[in-house]
Amino acid sequence: MPGTMTLEGLRSAVEAGNIDTVLVAGIDMQGRLVGKRFHAAHFAGGGWEETHCCSYLLAVDMEMTTVQGYKTSSWETGYGDYILKPDLATLRPVPWLEGTALVLADMLDHHTHEEVAVSPRAILKRQVARARAMGFQPMMATELEFYLFENSYESLRDHGPRDLKPVSAYNEDYHLFQTTKEEDVMRALRNGLYGAGIPVENTKGEADAGQEEINYRYSDALDCADTHVIVKQAVKEIAWARGRSVTFMAKYDHRRAGSSSHVHQSLWSLDGQPAFFDKAAPHGMSAVMRHYMAGQLAHARDITAFLAPYVNSYKRFCVGMFAPTKAVWSADNRTAGFRVCGAGSKAVRVECRIPGADINPYLACAALLAAGLDGIERKLELEPEMSGDMYAASDIREIPGTLREAAGLLHASAMLRSAFGDDVVDHYHHAAQWEISETDRVVTDFELQRLLERA
Repeated sequence: MPGTMTLEGLRSAVEAGNIDTVLVAGIDMQGRLVGKRFHAAHFAGGGWEETHCCSYLLAVDMEMTTVQGYKTSSWETGYGDYILKPDLATLRPVPWLEGTALVLADMLDHHTHEEVAVSPRAILKRQVARARAMGFQPMMATELEFYLFENSYESLRDHGPRDLKPVSAYNEDYHLFQTTKEEDVMRALRNGLYGAGIPVENTKGEADAGQEEINYRYSDALDCADTHVIVKQAVKEIAWARGRSVTFMAKYDHRRAGSSSHVHQSLWSLDGQPAFFDKAAPHGMSAVMRHYMAGQLAHARDITAFLAPYVNSYKRFCVGMFAPTKAVWSADNRTAGFRVCGAGSKAVRVECRIPGADINPYLACAALLAAGLDGIERKLELEPEMSGDMYAASDIREIPGTLREAAGLLHASAMLRSAFGDDVVDHYHHAAQWEISETDRVVTDFELQRLLERA
């Protein structure tokens, strides 16, 4: 939800001695918060207008490696500055950090003061503007899953990740007794986020030992992505403060369920009416909803690189663990990549079950929205509903099996090039190619275990 603190409210909190630090946070390609810690008095006195950051923040990988080959930023371009422009509508206290407030910031070109085209927040904002120009307000919600471990981040750094110990010894899906044991982290998370103005609905145990899920109220698409990145940051910080660790990897162990971030989507009219609902239509799905879903299905394979951005992401797509393998739709069927929820009611919506917890939510939401709006613009007809076990179905649309396949589809997508622009598509295709090349060159524990003696 929008921030709960005005600039004047911040100034009052600074004068009262309640706030002394302001986090100014941009969003990087991986969906992480990056930026600076301001003394609150300086921020309130004028620092709120803008600050600077290195342009490499949108041209590095997970390790902050200065990846070459990007058009926007490289050694050849000198790695100049971007502007971080605080969006004061997102200003809020963060109760889990003492005396601290947070504001999200847009990345602007240093010379033109225009939003950087490849910045994730700008990409989503352009698709939201496109929807509004068509008379729609896109509403979304992400369900965020993660694993919680007994290990601290420091112990994992010192001793490696081989002895990861989930907080639970067994599958804790909806299990209230087991989740009681985790309340030192999860209660602090719920209350901390609520204090930051994020309307948390609930937390629950998920489908494996130590797996958690947190849900928060749906909102407009940009606010949904903003909320997602703040929640993710809060989970890590609150777990760390209590000597625990978490992972948002899509698949941290091949024997365990993957972690998803399902995206629920609907369109509303600009005057607040549900554009997806038609009580006289099958499942209550309006023509607008049917066109929107038809677009997402038509382009599902093209956009998968934004829904599953790492080589590891594709290890989540396996039979029998509630991650989809088929990009088809079905009503209230968790084996399908696209599930219609709330059928027959004003809450009718489509849930895309393809994204993992490792997504950049701005890119995922933007790609889904672009595909859906294309379906509306072209009035695409929705294919027939599938039913039954989609894992067992054959000769139907498959989710790409690897990042290499998905990256090729991204690069060749006329829809995405039209919606995002060539520079954006080429930028994120290059990011995917780098992830592939880095994974290809590294010798893994699996290879050593399998081949060291036997080869």
